[in-house]
Amino acid sequence: MGNHFEKGQHALLNEGEENEMEIFGYQTHSCRKTLCLAGSIFSFGILPLVFYWRPAWHVWANCIPCSLQEADVVLLRTTDEFQTYSWKKVVWIYLSALNSAFHLNPDHPLIADEEYIINRAIKKPDLKVRCIKVQKIRYVWDNLEGQFQKIGSLENWLSSAKIHLKFGSGLTTEEQEIRRLICGPNTIDVEITPLWKLLVKEVLNPFYIFQLFSVCLWFSEDYKEYACAIIIMSIISIALTVYDLRQQSVKLHHLVESHNSITVSVCERKAGVRELESRLLVPGDLLILTGNKVQMPCDAVLIDGSCVVNEGMLTGESIPVTKTPLPKMDSSVPWKTQSEADYKRHVLFCGTEVIQAKGACSGTARAVVLQTGFNTAKGDLVRSILYPKPMNFKLYRDAIRFLLCLVGTATIGMIYTLCVYVLSGESPEEVVKKALDVITIAVPPALPAALTTGIIYAQKRLKKRGIFCISPQRINVCGQLNLVCFDKTGTLTREGLDLWGVVPCDKNGFQEVHSFATGRALPWGPLCAAMASCHSLVLLDETIQGDPLDLKMFEATTWEMATSGDSFHIEGVPAHAPVVKPCKTASQVPVEGMAILHQFPFSSSLQRMTVIVQEMGGDRLAFMKGAPEKVASFCQPETVPTGFASELQIYTTQGFRVIALAYKKLEMDCHTTVLMRDKVESDLVFLGLLILENQLKEETKPVLEELLSARIRTVMITGDNLQTAITVARKSGMVSEGQKVILVEANEGPASSSASISWKLVEEKKHIPYGNQDNYINIREEICDNSREGSYHFALSGQSFQVISQHFSSLLPKILMNGTIFARMSPGQKSSLVEEFQKLDYFVGMCGDGANDCGALKMAHAGISLSEQEASVASPFTSKTPNIECVPHLIKEGRAALVTSFCMFKYMALYSMIQYVGVLLLYWETNSLSNYQFLFQDLAITTLIGVTMSLNGAYPKLVPFRPAGRLISPPLLLSVIFNISLSLAMHIVGFLLVQRQPWYNTEMHSDYTVQNESISKLTTPPTVPNGAGSDGAFPSFENTTIWFLGTINCIIVALIFSKGKPFRQPTYKNYIFVLVLIVQLAVCLFILFADVPDLYRRLDLLCTPVLWRVYIIVMLSCNFIVSLLVEEAIIENRALWIIIKRCFGYQSKSQYRIWHRALANDPSWPPLNQTSHPDLPGCGRGVSYSNPVFESNEEQL
Repeated sequence: MGNHFEKGQHALLNEGEENEMEIFGYQTHSCRKTLCLAGSIFSFGILPLVFYWRPAWHVWANCIPCSLQEADVVLLRTTDEFQTYSWKKVVWIYLSALNSAFHLNPDHPLIADEEYIINRAIKKPDLKVRCIKVQKIRYVWDNLEGQFQKIGSLENWLSSAKIHLKFGSGLTTEEQEIRRLICGPNTIDVEITPLWKLLVKEVLNPFYIFQLFSVCLWFSEDYKEYACAIIIMSIISIALTVYDLRQQSVKLHHLVESHNSITVSVCERKAGVRELESRLLVPGDLLILTGNKVQMPCDAVLIDGSCVVNEGMLTGESIPVTKTPLPKMDSSVPWKTQSEADYKRHVLFCGTEVIQAKGACSGTARAVVLQTGFNTAKGDLVRSILYPKPMNFKLYRDAIRFLLCLVGTATIGMIYTLCVYVLSGESPEEVVKKALDVITIAVPPALPAALTTGIIYAQKRLKKRGIFCISPQRINVCGQLNLVCFDKTGTLTREGLDLWGVVPCDKNGFQEVHSFATGRALPWGPLCAAMASCHSLVLLDETIQGDPLDLKMFEATTWEMATSGDSFHIEGVPAHAPVVKPCKTASQVPVEGMAILHQFPFSSSLQRMTVIVQEMGGDRLAFMKGAPEKVASFCQPETVPTGFASELQIYTTQGFRVIALAYKKLEMDCHTTVLMRDKVESDLVFLGLLILENQLKEETKPVLEELLSARIRTVMITGDNLQTAITVARKSGMVSEGQKVILVEANEGPASSSASISWKLVEEKKHIPYGNQDNYINIREEICDNSREGSYHFALSGQSFQVISQHFSSLLPKILMNGTIFARMSPGQKSSLVEEFQKLDYFVGMCGDGANDCGALKMAHAGISLSEQEASVASPFTSKTPNIECVPHLIKEGRAALVTSFCMFKYMALYSMIQYVGVLLLYWETNSLSNYQFLFQDLAITTLIGVTMSLNGAYPKLVPFRPAGRLISPPLLLSVIFNISLSLAMHIVGFLLVQRQPWYNTEMHSDYTVQNESISKLTTPPTVPNGAGSDGAFPSFENTTIWFLGTINCIIVALIFSKGKPFRQPTYKNYIFVLVLIVQLAVCLFILFADVPDLYRRLDLLCTPVLWRVYIIVMLSCNFIVSLLVEEAIIENRALWIIIKRCFGYQSKSQYRIWHRALANDPSWPPLNQTSHPDLPGCGRGVSYSNPVFESNEEQL
C-alpha cells in the first residue's frame, strides 16, 4: 500500500488474476456535489460531459478520500498498462426481508458461523451486507478480513471431506434464501442494449462532439452544404456503428438466453428433492442429475456417480468427456490440489451438455454447485467478450499525439488570427468565428472516417477469402506480426489419425509390427483387450462416439459396444455400465465380453488414462493407455523392453503418434469405487506400442516456407510427443535442412536448489532395425558450429518450460530467442508462452483449431481460429478454410491496411495544413476562402480521395520486412514536415509574387466595377461584388492564386502519398482512385483556363492573365517533381535509411533485438552437453528476467 493513501483507502481486487484492479474508497461530499451541480448548469452541460469522459475526475470532484470500510463510492483502476478508471456506488443488501420468515437474529446459527465469506459479510446486529458490482461480478465487504471479496462461488480452501460433509445432503431452505439474496441470481444476463443507449454512447464520443461544434460553427457562417455533408456522413457512420453493436448485443443475448431458463432438480436437506428454475441456484446447492441431454446452468463438482459431457463450448472439440466423482479424502488439503490429477475431471462446467448421467450405489448422479452466474466458465467466456482486453498498438497512441500536434498548431493559428483581426478593428463576433474556424481547418473532422475506410475495405477482402473478423482494429496489428505460433494436430497436420499398426512385446522384447492395412485381426491377448476397453467411448443412440484416437483404436479390434441392462446383464456389474464384446464373426476369443466398471479419465497434465474392467466369468483387470514415457514409468521395470527408447525413437522421428499400453490383474473382492488411482496405477505389465499416423496438410509446407522467406518466425506449440513434434517441424520446413535441434530438459527436485537444466544436441542418424532403413534421433556428443546465425533451434516440453520459468528465469528469454518446438504443453502453458514472447516485444500471432488453444488465441496480438465452435467467439479472426493458408493472407492484408492508414494520416495532415496555410495567408489581408471554395476542396476533392485512396488491395508477395509501425518514425515525419514546408513555400511565393505583377490592383477589392465583356481581354477581371461576402471572403488575386495552388496541390499530394509495392497493389491498379484523380485534375484545369464568368462569380474567383495561370501550373509542377523525387529517392529508400542508422549507430530497442545482439557475441551460447543449476553463475548471466505468473504460484506453494 502506498504512503500517499489514507489507511485502508486502497486495496487490490482479484489480486494475481487477469482482471486485477486497484480499488480506492471515497465518500460523497454534499458541498462538493452542490458545486459540481452548479458547474454543470453554468457550463451548459460541458462539465458532466468531461466527467463522462474522465470518470476519475467525477469522483475526485464530488467526493473526499476515506477508508474502504466507510466508502459509499469506490474508484477502480486497472493494473495493466492502460490504467483505465471507472467508479461504482456501494449498495446495501438488507436481510430484514427474511426476518419474518426465518426469525433471523445476529446469534442465529445460520449466520453465526464465520467460516464462510457469506456469513462474514453480514454486518451485525443490522443484518445487512455492503456490496459492489464490477463487470457483472458481485463483491461483498468481508467484515473480518476488511476487504471486498468475490461472491457467487464456493470457497477454494474447502477440502473434499468438507464438501461431502457440508453440502452432501443439500442446503436448508433458510441457507438457500440467505445465499440467494447475497449472491444474486444464477443468470448470465446479457440484456439487449436499447437503441437510445447505444446512440447516446456513440454520440458522446469526443470525435462526434467536435463534429457537432464544427457543424454549429459552419451553420453560423452559412457554410451549410459541407455542414450537411458532414452531418449525413456522421449519421451514416453512427447508424452503421449502432447497428453493428446492436447485432452483436442481440447475438450474444441469444447465445446465453437458453441458459437462464432451465429447470433442475435440487435436493434440500429437510424438504427433499424438488424442481427449481436454474436462476434460483446458489453455491452449495445439491443438484440431482437424471436422464440424458441436460445443459449445465452452473459450474458443479460431481460427488456421486459419473457423467459423460460434451465440452465443445469450452474446448472447441465436440468429443464426449467422462467426469468422475470427487473422492472423499480425510486430508484437509483444498480439494483442487488434493491429487496430482487435474481437478477439472470432477467438474461439470456451465454451458456444457451432460449427455449421460449414471448414479453409483445411490442410483442418481449428484453434484454440488460450485459457481453461479458470471463466475462460471461460460460466464467468464461471455465476460471476456463483453469486456475485451484493450489492445496496445503504437499506431493508435501516435494517432492521439498526432491530433494533439494539430490542436497545438491550431492554437498558434488562433492567436495569429486574434492578433490580425483585432488590430484591423473587426467586430468581436467576427474575430471569434474566424479564430474558431482555424480549429476546424487544422483538425479535419473527416479524419477518423477516412482512417476507418482502409480497415473496412481490408475486412471485406478478408471476408471474400473466408476469414471473418470480430475486432477490425486488429487488422492493422496483423501488419506487424513477426512471430506466429501454430498448434500441431488439426492445424499443421490432418485432423484424423490413421492406425498404422501395433508393436507387441513380450519377455524377449518387441515383436514384429502388426499392420492393420492387411485386414488381419489382432490375435486375442491382453494387448487386444486393452485396445477394446481402454478408452472413453460412449454409446449414444446406437452410435459410438468419442475421441477420434479412441475410435480408431476400438474399430481396429472389430469388437462391438453395448450397455449393461435388462437384455445384457453381468453379475456384479452395475446397470448401464459400458460393455465391449467380440463381434459374431470373431473366432478364438475365450471371453464373451468385458464390462468397463470404472474410468480414471485422460487428462493432458497426467498424459494417461486408466480403466478397470471385468471379464465375463473371468478376471478383473486394469488397463492403462498414454504417453509412452509416462506409461513405462508405472510398469514393472523388467516388463519394459531394454530397447524401449530406441524403438520409440524409430517411430516418433518419422512423425508417427505413439501410444503405450499396459495392464495388471486386480483382486476381485475390492469394490472399484474405493480403489485409489495411485494403487491401480502401479506395478503394471508393459504390453506394447500403438502406432498412429498423423500426416501434414498439403498447405502446411508452402505456407511455412512463405513465412520463413518473409523472415516471420514460426513456432510449434503442441500437446503431442516431443520427438514427434521435432519430426513434424523438420518435415514441414519449420526447421530447415542443416539446422540443429537442441533438446532442453529441465527437472525439478524436492527443493528449489536441486532443479537442473541440461542441453543435448539432437542429431539425425541412420539406424537399421529389423532390416528396414529408418531414421531415429540420437544425442550427439560433439559441439556444433555456432558460426551460422540461427543455425540451431531449441526444443523443450511443457514440464521443462515450467521449471525454467520458475527456477531459471534469467535463461528463459535466451531460450525463447531460438525456441521453436514446445511439446506436451497444457492450455495454460500455451497462454504463458505467448505472453512471454510478447514480453520480448514480438508481435505474436496464434493459429489453432480451437481445441485447448482458446487462452493462447485470446492472449496473442492476432488469434486465428480454424474452428467455428463457440469457443472461437473470443478469437479476433476465424477462418472458414481449416488450414493455415489464412495466416499469410491475414498478414498481407494487415500490412496493406497499416500502410493505407499511414497514407491517409499523411494525406489528411497535408490537406489540413495546405488549407490552414492558405487561410492564414489570406487572414493577413483580412480575407478568407469563400464557402464554395471550401466546399470544393472539402467535398469534391478530399472526401472522394479519402474514400477511394484505400481501395488498393494487398500485394500478393510477402516481403522480408514489415511496414513502419509508428507514425513518429523518422521517414514518415520527414515526409510530412518536408511536404508541409514545400506547400508553405509554394503558397508564400504565390501570395507574394501575385502582388508584384504589373496588372495587380489593390483598389479592385472594394470599388472596382469594370465589367469584362470580352474573353479576349484576359488582363481584366470579371465583375466583382461590392464589399466582402457573408463569410468574410472577397474576390482577390491572392484568394484566386491561393485557392488554385491549394486545390490542385491536394490532388498532387494524394498521388504522391498513395503507396503501392511492396505492401499494396500498385496505384495504377486502383482504377477508381486513378479515375477520380484524373477527373478532379481535369475539372480544376478547366476552371483555371475556361474563363466562365458565372462559374468564377460562384467560386469568388478573378480572371488572371494566361501567363499567370501558366506560372501557377509551373509552381505546382515544381512542387510535384521535388516532392516525388524526395519521396522516392529518400523517404521510400530503405537502403538509405539502413545506411543512416548505421552511421548514427542506431540500434533497435526491442527486447528480442537486444537479446539477439547479446547472444551473437556470447561464444559460450548455447551451452551443449552441460547440466546447470540455479545457483551456478552461468545461469544468472545477462539481464534479470522475471515471470510474475510462475513466481506468484511459487509463493503460494
